[in-house]
Amino acid sequence: MWFDSWFPIIRALAVGTASYVTLLFFLRIAGARSLAKLNAFDFLVTVAIGSILSTAMVTKDLSYATGIVAIAILLTLQYVVAKVIRHSTALREIVTADAIVVVRDGVMLDAGMKKARVGTADIYQAARSAGRGDLSQIAAMIVETDGTISVITTDAVGSGEALTAMDAWK
Repeated sequence: MWFDSWFPIIRALAVGTASYVTLLFFLRIAGARSLAKLNAFDFLVTVAIGSILSTAMVTKDLSYATGIVAIAILLTLQYVVAKVIRHSTALREIVTADAIVVVRDGVMLDAGMKKARVGTADIYQAARSAGRGDLSQIAAMIVETDGTISVITTDAVGSGEALTAMDAWK
């Protein structure tokens, strides 16, 4: 139970090191977006890569080569999907969620909060994280496509171009 043999340890070291180096190489080719969690698909790819890598390291059921091929497939799919959604509104709507406005001009928007499944406590926590003591200092609070909450303060809203570009703002 505590120790069976050296083989699994040596295998984990070898596969882990080789996988790490190969993954770094793949990520350099694939670019910075590969690990960015811009939408649900990006998040899925990031989690799946971690799962494949860890499984290849600790179990002999998944070989190094199989793990690397699986990671290459995921990165290729992510690249293709990212390229296609730049030009296809239909696929973009399937793959990416819409940003949801939950606070506008210091007022909580019940419909947006319900749609995003965030509560009052979540709103206040996001305001505090942005260094704001009350909502009157907030021009907009948005649940982004990756699930993070962006806070745009009244002193930083500027022309509001980034807000007016969203369908939810109109």
